[in-house]
Amino acid sequence: MSFFGGGTDMPSYFNEYGGAVLSTTFDKYCYVNVRHLPRFFNYTTEVCYSRIEQVRDVDNIEHPAVRNAMRMLDMHELRITYEADLPARTGLGTSSSFAVGLLNAFYCLKGKYVDKRKLADDAIYLERTLCAEAGGWQDQIAASFGGLNKIVFADGGYDVYPVIVSPERKQRLNDSLLLYFTGFTRFSADVQKDVQSSGRDNRARLSRMRELVDEAEHILIDKTADLDDFGRLLGEEWKLKRGTSEKVSTSDLDIIYEKAINAGALGGKLLGAGGGGFMLFYVPEEARTGVMRALEGLMHVPFGFENGGTRVVYYSPETYDCEGSVEK
Repeated sequence: MSFFGGGTDMPSYFNEYGGAVLSTTFDKYCYVNVRHLPRFFNYTTEVCYSRIEQVRDVDNIEHPAVRNAMRMLDMHELRITYEADLPARTGLGTSSSFAVGLLNAFYCLKGKYVDKRKLADDAIYLERTLCAEAGGWQDQIAASFGGLNKIVFADGGYDVYPVIVSPERKQRLNDSLLLYFTGFTRFSADVQKDVQSSGRDNRARLSRMRELVDEAEHILIDKTADLDDFGRLLGEEWKLKRGTSEKVSTSDLDIIYEKAINAGALGGKLLGAGGGGFMLFYVPEEARTGVMRALEGLMHVPFGFENGGTRVVYYSPETYDCEGSVEK
């Protein structure tokens, strides 16, 4: 869940101007189960997601992240299953969460421990280089590290700084946020490509979006600051983001946003690259009922912040003869 700075995590921007993102992970997960496939079948690898692929050669796997990750880590004869609490292509980093989880499972199956930075770096390489998908770096880092962080980008790298907020203030922030599914899905890479090819000079917008990261962080850590100003900054962030490309918003999304604001939300934004997915609103307690009534035709998704990032839920060692692989 990216609050501020989205777009400044693109290497084409931050390598020259620097970038930063303020984001958090929350309690909606994707689950990746990986184990070696017994050699009883006429296929050697099975991948189960929204469809089922059964192949004898890794190169024939159509899912690009799975195919390239298996090549990258030299994995063979696997059964991979994937399911998630939220739908794909909705702006909440599901593809990068899958990439991080898949790599974590692969390393685990190989009997190797890798730290969160290694997982984030590998997921960035997998999605942005091997799969050649347009986009920034923040989702892979957030999914790997977990928690509420300011991620600072510069000179081809990044640093992750946890935002230290009192439990009471963090809970108040959580309680003030309402998440709604708009019912629209899209490929974020398509929106990102449009932003880059639109011909618009977005440097001033992105520079201001970078500044908002520091302003929002200050509001969170300063106990004397008005937390409602965090919501007002979300509104400014959304206006800036809408200006980066015509594909970021639609007339339907604009109507949803105005309904929430008119009902008492102080600010909000569409999560992800744009074009659809989930909308997040900052709503004071006294306006919560009114906003929920105004948006009652949409799906409200309750959530809570989480701090763990990617983790291995269950591990059982396997005996596998890699030299005896029957893949062809």
